[in-house]
Amino acid sequence: MQQFDYTVIGGGPGGYVSAIRAAQLGFKVAVIEKRPTLGGTCVNVGCIPSKALLDSSEKYHAASHEFADHGINVGSVKIDVKKMMERKVSVVKELTDGLDFLIKKNKITVFRGTGTIQKASQEKVEIKVSGEKEETLESKYCIIATGSAPIAIPGMEIDEKQIITSDTAIALEKVPESMTIIGGGVIGLELGSVWNRLGTKVTIVEMLPDILMTLDGQMRSVARRTLQKQGLDFLFEHKVTEAKAGKKGVDIKVQDKNGEEKKINSEILLVSVGRNPYTDSLGAENVGVKINDRGRVEVDPHTLQTSVPNIYAIGDVIEGPMLAHKAEEEGVMVAENLAGKSGHVNYDTVPWVVYTWPEIAWVGKGEEQLKKEGIEYRTGKFLFRPNGRAKAMGQGDGQIKILADKRTDTVLGVAIVGPNGSELLAEAVIAMEFGASSEDIARTFHAHPTLSEVMKEAALDVDKRSLHS
Repeated sequence: MQQFDYTVIGGGPGGYVSAIRAAQLGFKVAVIEKRPTLGGTCVNVGCIPSKALLDSSEKYHAASHEFADHGINVGSVKIDVKKMMERKVSVVKELTDGLDFLIKKNKITVFRGTGTIQKASQEKVEIKVSGEKEETLESKYCIIATGSAPIAIPGMEIDEKQIITSDTAIALEKVPESMTIIGGGVIGLELGSVWNRLGTKVTIVEMLPDILMTLDGQMRSVARRTLQKQGLDFLFEHKVTEAKAGKKGVDIKVQDKNGEEKKINSEILLVSVGRNPYTDSLGAENVGVKINDRGRVEVDPHTLQTSVPNIYAIGDVIEGPMLAHKAEEEGVMVAENLAGKSGHVNYDTVPWVVYTWPEIAWVGKGEEQLKKEGIEYRTGKFLFRPNGRAKAMGQGDGQIKILADKRTDTVLGVAIVGPNGSELLAEAVIAMEFGASSEDIARTFHAHPTLSEVMKEAALDVDKRSLHS
């Protein structure tokens, strides 16, 4: 029986990052991963392949609709879906190969298979690995990083041909004429954008009254209008009650909040209603690890220790947003705390990004949440359209919005709908991490001409003194 100091069940972003940090801190580390490659859902079938396709489809759309404005005439533009998919696969392989290198560099042992916790005591945790080769490990600490899996809709048969999940939506062999998407969350918006740009008629069915309900309401409207202008259709406050695949596509019945039904026929139905924590075969019940009624492992919010000593949990399998970077920071925190250092995660500054174009990004609170909590605030906004760099790029859609405490001017939330919003958000995250005020942002140099000047102008507008509006 092999013995380790630190064993991680799950090789996704949270798991492999936690393992690397633990190895850096001197632990003897093992990772148990059932996929043939590390990186979890994010690297293999989620974040990375979808971003590769988003980038390819953005370039196709630009060549088809925007190049002529720059004096670039390319003639008839065609999409080679096979080549696009080959590029996506290549991007994923480069990253997974890179992860293998990092794991070997840090002398981490990888076991291929499913990890099941068998026993736990104050001194050690016993974990069985079921794979090509069955074996049992002993570890001083066990970190659960098993991630999440797509939510299935009861009674709806996923055939991964006509009624599909995101795993298939990132690997289609041709551009479908039409696609209906159940769910207006991040996955639905991103994959809907990919195929919409390539010529698919996309309809998104969402039970809630709008997209991205955790985003500031006014900025939601900006984002939604921009996506609708691009051709995405939305059916809000509707639910799919039936879907049947046939020779002429998928016949879909949807029902609005008043119970009225309508029928949609679509070549492809993509089910993307969210994800559930993945704890299958984990064996939590074997040792008394508590799991709540939402299927999430219960942990101490400050240490991420479960109800069982020496067992910790991170990422999608515990409460909080299901985001790779949140899992990574939690993995680092656990490793550092167990090494006697001061690991910490500030959940108030977790950034959110939707990689549509323009991108949608935010951190902190929106107006609705501030009102609910009784916090008085001031607002600053600025459009991308007057910005010199945005104008030169031909990317003027969207704006940046800053919410600051009315009394102290501390930044409470920032939302961006605009070009490169994912990168621009980093300034806001840093500002909030250091407790900065909107005036701090406003008085900081922002190179000219850059998109970041929109952030400066929004900060100036909190005090109603923007310079270019």
